[in-house]
Amino acid sequence: MSLKTPSLGVDLVCDCLNGMGCSGVIVEEKELDTFVMPHHELERGQEYSIRAFFPEPEDIDHWRGDIERHLLEISSFIPGWSPLAMELKLLADENWAEDWKQNFHSFRVGSHLVFKPTWDKGPVPEGDIVINIDPGMAFGTGTHPSTRLCLERLNGILEAGYPLGKVLDVGTGSGILAMAAVALGAERVLGCDVDETACAVARRNIAMNGMENEIEVSGKLLAEIEEKFDVVVANILAEENVRLGPDLLRCLNKGGWLILSGILGEKETLIKSGFSLFSLTLPRITRLEDWSCFVFQKKA
Repeated sequence: MSLKTPSLGVDLVCDCLNGMGCSGVIVEEKELDTFVMPHHELERGQEYSIRAFFPEPEDIDHWRGDIERHLLEISSFIPGWSPLAMELKLLADENWAEDWKQNFHSFRVGSHLVFKPTWDKGPVPEGDIVINIDPGMAFGTGTHPSTRLCLERLNGILEAGYPLGKVLDVGTGSGILAMAAVALGAERVLGCDVDETACAVARRNIAMNGMENEIEVSGKLLAEIEEKFDVVVANILAEENVRLGPDLLRCLNKGGWLILSGILGEKETLIKSGFSLFSLTLPRITRLEDWSCFVFQKKA
């Protein structure tokens, strides 16, 4: 399938299409690793062509409807853009989907946490904690800047001497942050996501890593969760972070850590304003490419 979007929407649209199970993405003429967002600078105000490759669906009309619904959900964050002009084309199988594997390798977060694709059979240094990544998973592998920032902050909390305890992963997607929390020593993790497909993907990846006993995946709304946690992480859009702010804080123990990501740099002011009325410490902000991550601690 192909469609066009202004530069502001490239990251959001690619994320959305990856979340719908695409096998690869091309922006303009630059071929991308399925799970690695573009590292080149996009020219503001310019329109970009995006091509996404999917396995042929059994019911193409139902599949198209799902794609349009997901794109419409993010269209309000891309001024003047409509996703309904996308084009579909059936391609012959040229085994192209295997080629990008050559460019997706294991990567490390912190001293001992390693994310490794299942086809990488190379040795792992003693003492490393490995999270296996299936190349077919739909919702990401931790290489997107916003997810990478969350992984680094989880690791940073632990290295600062604070055990993770109980962790809530809001919008769990692939479950990668939930699995990282367990690998870093969390006692229990609850991953919640309102998307049924995301929940299914997360459960599959959690099972592949043998973490079913430590991680629960729930389709509940955040407002329905009554449990308290020591760490709450939300890698979602800035506007959603603000909207869910009261419930995020309600679920956080006093002295606990709140990690907010999925925030474009230009939305930092929105986060600062939206969380200024809560009983929180001043945030620590880390940045990677166009994305920002906020870490607050709830005052006792």
